[in-house]
Amino acid sequence: MAALRKWLFTGLLVIVPVVITAWVLSWVVGLLDQTLEILPGAWQPDKLLGFHIPGFGVLLTLVVLLVVGALAGNFAGRRLVALGDALVSRIPVVRSIYSSVKQVSDTLFSESGNAFRTAVLVQWPRDGVWTVAFVTGTPSGEVAGYLRDEFVSVYVPTTPNPTSGYFILVRKSDCVELEMSIDAALKYIVSMGVVAPPDPMALESESRL
Repeated sequence: MAALRKWLFTGLLVIVPVVITAWVLSWVVGLLDQTLEILPGAWQPDKLLGFHIPGFGVLLTLVVLLVVGALAGNFAGRRLVALGDALVSRIPVVRSIYSSVKQVSDTLFSESGNAFRTAVLVQWPRDGVWTVAFVTGTPSGEVAGYLRDEFVSVYVPTTPNPTSGYFILVRKSDCVELEMSIDAALKYIVSMGVVAPPDPMALESESRL
């Protein structure tokens, strides 16, 4: 019985990640395939080929992103984007949603952004309890005026879903900067501490050997 139980759990460790990964990829491909609906009926790949090939939506999404990026990267494109932003900023309710989403996306996807560049240890939700978090910047404006010491903006993700979490302001001296990469820190959080990041000292010793 002990051997059967061991084989069962070993099989689960092999099968579960494969099944979940395949399901997520299938969901993403199916979601992106819905972008084909923007094409005219006569241009639909299913009608042109006579059968459905998964993944055409992914290719169409990549083409659209590349085209929009190329157009927005020149002077005329930047002017059009600025005019569109100015137009949206005049619409009540919509402007608050759009501006918030745009600021977050600019921070996350901009090459000059500083989001999720450093993993740190902070005491959360109370003193004596530590968790892994990410420095997202420094306070500014009115908030910085109320803070006397040097603070940093920190995002504390939840486990196992790091897309939700808490935004807190912490004294820089209370943060312990970690040497682990952002990817390693995210794996550590998603796995609920099961997949521990490698020890940088051990890696340095192995590289010397």
